[in-house]
Amino acid sequence: MHTDHARCYRAVQAKDPRFDGWFVTAVRTTGIYCRPSCPAVTPRSGNVSFHPTAAAAQRAGYRACKRCRPDASPGSPEWDLRADVTARAVRLIADGVVDRQGVRGLASALGYSTRQVERHLRAELGAGPLALARAHRAQTARTLIETSNLPFGDVAFAAGFGSIRSFNDTVRSIFDLPPSELRRRAARSHPTEAAPGVISLRLPFRRPFAPEGVIGHLVATAVPGVEEWRDGSYRRTLGLPHGHGTVRLTPRTDHVACQLRLTDLRDLTAAVGRCRRLLDLDADPEAVDAALSADPHIGHLVRATPGRRVPRAVDAEELAIRAVLGQQVSTAAARTVAGRLVAAHGTAVVDVDGELTSLFPSAVRLAEVDPATFGLPRTRAAALHDLVRALAAGDLDLGPGADRAAARAGLLDLPGIGPWTVEIIAMRGLGDPDAFPITDLGVKIAAEQLGLPGSPSRLLAAAERWQPWRAYAVQHLWGSLDHAINSLPSTVGTDAGAAA
Repeated sequence: MHTDHARCYRAVQAKDPRFDGWFVTAVRTTGIYCRPSCPAVTPRSGNVSFHPTAAAAQRAGYRACKRCRPDASPGSPEWDLRADVTARAVRLIADGVVDRQGVRGLASALGYSTRQVERHLRAELGAGPLALARAHRAQTARTLIETSNLPFGDVAFAAGFGSIRSFNDTVRSIFDLPPSELRRRAARSHPTEAAPGVISLRLPFRRPFAPEGVIGHLVATAVPGVEEWRDGSYRRTLGLPHGHGTVRLTPRTDHVACQLRLTDLRDLTAAVGRCRRLLDLDADPEAVDAALSADPHIGHLVRATPGRRVPRAVDAEELAIRAVLGQQVSTAAARTVAGRLVAAHGTAVVDVDGELTSLFPSAVRLAEVDPATFGLPRTRAAALHDLVRALAAGDLDLGPGADRAAARAGLLDLPGIGPWTVEIIAMRGLGDPDAFPITDLGVKIAAEQLGLPGSPSRLLAAAERWQPWRAYAVQHLWGSLDHAINSLPSTVGTDAGAAA
């Protein structure tokens, strides 16, 4: 989009927040870059250029606007929609792969050479993987500067900088302020009352946002010990690259309040990225709703509840395991079985804020377990064992940079895993916005109630007009049912066992 100067400038003139995250506006006369909705006086068209990312603007020598905080805008929804190598690379960089493994590690995960990855990213994003990772490090550093009392040396280390000098130089060049002044300004304008050891931040999203469907789903399917609803917030444990943590997510009118406790602050970038994916916060609800609201069967549902998101996952491998556990059983039964698995094989954690007890067991851990002890019917136990062995061996990739087509094919090759399980994993684990679990019981019941054909083949044909947003159409179909996944706990109904 950033190449269409006239369209971008119209968005800037309208100060339209829907375009925040799609591109940034660089102003030649001031040397700063802004989000499209920046409240400052609109510069002349001839004085601005548009860049696809903050990293590209930084690479061109521009500093971040102190007023509109373009570094804190939602991410581009394009990278969830697309499945090509550029989108996969962006998702991996956001998860911190370059900071942990370097550009070679990124290229290896994608199956490309470093030169090919560099060429793809520069062509589309105006910056290579190191520049994109640097922009993420700068944002992580700013978050820690403004929301914690950590010494700046610890902030630099946690954000992924190799030295205090590079930390100071990067913060000054991007934000035009030293770290000490950023902290003083934050203390004056947004004093925090977070408990010691807690990192508090705001997760922005594009409006509208309907939290009931996404958070209600997570709470209704919560695994005991791993997830809970407490004091108006969804909480869960997080297994992260350098350690573990807990997160509290509370929906607000213009953001989701996020409180993190981490055993290793280097995991902040990964933790924030996974929480954003979990709640589908980078989605473009205007585009989704515009496409679905005109449908004669589900349009009234979309207009009644705009901004539905897809409840996703902090870990696609965990989601895949839970999908197999939930095959052909009710929501309540799936929670019970998963809770037993966690109690037997999860890693214990200490939670000072609630009653979380465990990390969900990893595929590597479960691959070592005798499938006869899973407490499942023999066929499903065998399917779970084959799944975790494939994940543990690296034969199946479900990570942020996974090739969705290859992942689908790999899942279907495993005995005991059928189309329903594959599409649930694709929708919630891989983040495919067009995934469509056609054989889901809840989808079938809702479709018939709305006058849609009930047979899978005819429903699949009817759903072609929902592409590429069929996963969101599923949320509206599920939302039409009387089921606990559709409400926050204060207003939950009876579990009808119809949705997965």
